[in-house]
Amino acid sequence: MVYVTEMMAEVCDKFGATSTEFTGETDHVHLLIHYPPTVQLSTLVNSLEGVSARYLRQEFPDHIQKYLWGNHFWSPSYFAASAGGAPLATIAEYITNQKRPEPTKETDPATRHRAIQNQLPPGPKGPNLL
Repeated sequence: MVYVTEMMAEVCDKFGATSTEFTGETDHVHLLIHYPPTVQLSTLVNSLEGVSARYLRQEFPDHIQKYLWGNHFWSPSYFAASAGGAPLATIAEYITNQKRPEPTKETDPATRHRAIQNQLPPGPKGPNLL
């Protein structure tokens, strides 16, 4: 989960966004992201899903098979909501308190490391992000 968290932050950075909180369970993830209004949310989500799926397939090809939706790592749908007037600290606490899966020997970051920088797609250039 540590490297996926770093990867999500790297992808967000490419879009001028900030990943404030990230955690996951065996069948879904929770993210709190602040992104500029010039970024199309679907493009950001597609990049987050694509980069993470490629990385996980390369790093854990055998282990990942049981988590696929058909041949896909991510579901074709996602849920996004605006924080609106809700206190960000409350939302961040909710995300932080979600159960994280226990690392296995195959996924323990202490035994496996791989640079993720080269896995990232080129991000938007210049002041106009899209």
